[in-house]
Amino acid sequence: MTGHSGPLAGTRVVEFAGLGPAPFAALLLADLGADVVTIDRIPAGGAGDGLAAMTTGALGRGRRSIAVNTKDPAGRELVLDLVAGADALIEGFRPGVMERLGLGPEPCLARRPSLVYGRMTGWGQEGPLAMAAGHDVNYIAVAGVLEHIGHADGPPVVPLNVIGDFGGGGMLLALGVLAAMLEARSSGQGQVVDAAMVDGSALLMTMMYELAGRGQWNGGRQANMNDGGAHFYGVYETSDGKHVSIAAMEPKFYAVLLDLIGLSAADLPDQWDTAAWPALRERLAAVFGTRTRQEWTDLLEGTDACFAPVLSMSEAPSHPHAVARDAFVTVDGTVQPAPAPRFSRTPAAVDRGTARAGEHTSEVLTELGLSAERIAALVAGGSVGQAD
Repeated sequence: MTGHSGPLAGTRVVEFAGLGPAPFAALLLADLGADVVTIDRIPAGGAGDGLAAMTTGALGRGRRSIAVNTKDPAGRELVLDLVAGADALIEGFRPGVMERLGLGPEPCLARRPSLVYGRMTGWGQEGPLAMAAGHDVNYIAVAGVLEHIGHADGPPVVPLNVIGDFGGGGMLLALGVLAAMLEARSSGQGQVVDAAMVDGSALLMTMMYELAGRGQWNGGRQANMNDGGAHFYGVYETSDGKHVSIAAMEPKFYAVLLDLIGLSAADLPDQWDTAAWPALRERLAAVFGTRTRQEWTDLLEGTDACFAPVLSMSEAPSHPHAVARDAFVTVDGTVQPAPAPRFSRTPAAVDRGTARAGEHTSEVLTELGLSAERIAALVAGGSVGQAD
């Protein structure tokens, strides 16, 4: 096992290559120090589809890759040998795929009784939609998230796929795997973690569901404190066509905001008079439209007005706060968010970039005790592959 830093150093995770949320969970675990070995398909050559071309390599940092023909008995046996020394397994296929490969929970747990078997799907392992295809926007739609995002006078707005894929998907899977690994250390028994994006997306809406249940959430869009309805919590355009954000919810912060932008609370309706919010939003929009984003930043950033400029991905890494915290790293020539959260004694780090499929086949198989001759025979027979 290769040396790693981070609180999960000494932990081995086997990941089956996929797209989106499952790779994100593996990235999180690798950032935290786990030795993640990715089971890739043997490179077939030729042009892939548009989705594959766009996403190949994304979220791939920090792992080693072994290319295996999992439909080949010898290849399948090698995967089970890897599982025998692993703490966790992550897969993101539709229900039943791993079982048909002979690599479902039953044979894997037979090899490693303490194994945590992490499964990432959109709809879950069971239920009437379990076998249906889908993507992030479908899961957040059914979870009651999408209906509440967007302008009041238009349809719901499709957000970036951070809610279903990554927050409600990959991050929830990583949390579940870590919890089950912690339990396995005391019980010696593994288990299956069924992480579904539809479940996780709903979970992220816990506060809103509770407010709705208490009659404190308006069912429409732009009608509530956190959905753009409140004039003191939202985004405003500046004179140069850029935007700033404010979130002055608490009365003391709201007072600071009004004072700094030149408004008086005595001349305005009460902050929590929801009927006045549309007019107050227009009033603040007129004020913020009088200066550039940088001018407002110079005036408001760092104060208790709860202000921040709206930055693009090209701008965020160079913001002074991001620079001071080393919040971004460059991996394979690409600027990416750095590992998080921060650890005082066992800091997380990006130990390697994105591996080519099969780049570490010989290295990993050697660690399993296979001779060079045996590895060469497996390559020649098509059971495993190596990167060129």
